[in-house]
Amino acid sequence: MPSPVYALFAWAIENRSRILCMQNGYPREICPIILGHSDRREKALVWQVGGETSDGPLKRPGWKCFLLSNVDGASLGEGAWLAGSSHLSRQSCVRQVDYDANPASPYRPAHSLGRLRGAPPPVG
Repeated sequence: MPSPVYALFAWAIENRSRILCMQNGYPREICPIILGHSDRREKALVWQVGGETSDGPLKRPGWKCFLLSNVDGASLGEGAWLAGSSHLSRQSCVRQVDYDANPASPYRPAHSLGRLRGAPPPVG
């Protein structure tokens, strides 16, 4: 069964919503793009649009790979949902892709877009 954080990230992908959270102790404002598993661990490729990184305040948006067990205090954020304009290489963050914000995903996601539209899941 997916964790509450995983369910919220999946909902955010389906509904094009931002997420506010702490990840590895840093406040983040993100737009999840790809969600799934690697080595039986829940992971997400996200576009970070605000907050901090290990180098300090975010200077410009960028791609980040999140292990969801390192995410705390996740909630829905406000503002436009954004994604990076391109990948220079194939993503390697998520091996088994369950959700992909790209409707023409080359990763063959296990779940189709649109299945989770509506009220967000509770996060416990």
